[in-house]
Amino acid sequence: MHWKNNSTPSWSIFDLAKKSEELSKLQKQSEVPGFWDDPTKAQSVMKRIAYLDDTIVEWSKLQTQVEGLSALWELDDGSLTEEIVQQVDELEDLVAKKEISLLLSGQYDRGNAILAIHAGAGGTDSQDWAGILERMYLRWAENKGYKAEILDRTSGEEAGIKSVTISVTGNIAYGYLKAEKGVHRLVRLSPFDAAHRRHTSFALVEVLPEIEGNDEIVIRPEDIEIEVYKSSGAGGQNVQKNMTAVRIIHLATGLVVTCQNERSQTQNRESALKVLRARLFELQQQEHAEQISDLKGEFKKVEWGSQIRSYVLHPYQMVKDHRTEYETGNTQAVLDGNLDGFIEAYLRMK
Repeated sequence: MHWKNNSTPSWSIFDLAKKSEELSKLQKQSEVPGFWDDPTKAQSVMKRIAYLDDTIVEWSKLQTQVEGLSALWELDDGSLTEEIVQQVDELEDLVAKKEISLLLSGQYDRGNAILAIHAGAGGTDSQDWAGILERMYLRWAENKGYKAEILDRTSGEEAGIKSVTISVTGNIAYGYLKAEKGVHRLVRLSPFDAAHRRHTSFALVEVLPEIEGNDEIVIRPEDIEIEVYKSSGAGGQNVQKNMTAVRIIHLATGLVVTCQNERSQTQNRESALKVLRARLFELQQQEHAEQISDLKGEFKKVEWGSQIRSYVLHPYQMVKDHRTEYETGNTQAVLDGNLDGFIEAYLRMK
């Protein structure tokens, strides 16, 4: 019996014994008196228990199916060959999909994400490019069934945006989106150039895990300065009469976070604190060099030579990821949010 493309299921990716051992330890931990004294931590442990339990059951079933088909293949006299091959093909496709979920087993992979896009070198073209990326990720989130909420947005002077911060809520949102962090480069005939010449534009995409119940990230009232102001639209015009927008300054680090998504001041304050917590967590991780690449990636200038992916619309059509070499000529599908091929290629490479 063999598998398509001479490949076999990568059981080594998933250490069933190790996962079972971790599940057993967590289950014992959940039975200790006082476990629920810290509800946030307890809920986190219970989520991990549920994930491990479901995953072990799923892969145990798959392993049983593989062993059963292998045994059937050995006994087959030729009458069941076609049926067995069909079942093998179906099982291989299922295993391939399950493998992706195994590559998303990081501490924050299964949680929500905070996505930020910043226009880079290139003036109006780069601001327009940042706006195109914003649309692309909103489409991707919609296709995934995720809730995407714009927390803060600064429009460009002529087109597009200078920056945007988006909260993406859904299972494994951070695990998928972490593949997108880095500089994205666009090559096209500029619609803002009277001579219609070819321009290269850049935008930086940041992806942070949404941190919930992290005891190490404590924001005390005395650590921050909060300012409120009227939300503004394109060109700086005030779009609200009430002071609903919120700016939070973290005094120790100088980090500044704003939120002006036209809701109440209280909601904007909560959203801004959520983003600040994620950025403080990022700074904390930078103290541990071995974790930087997993959570943020090293800082790169948003200009030529630093891109992780190129989107070429002229003189030919091509989107290529420079880390994995994955590419496609269907640029419109990518800009409409079809990113799964790029994301899966990155996860398999990692």
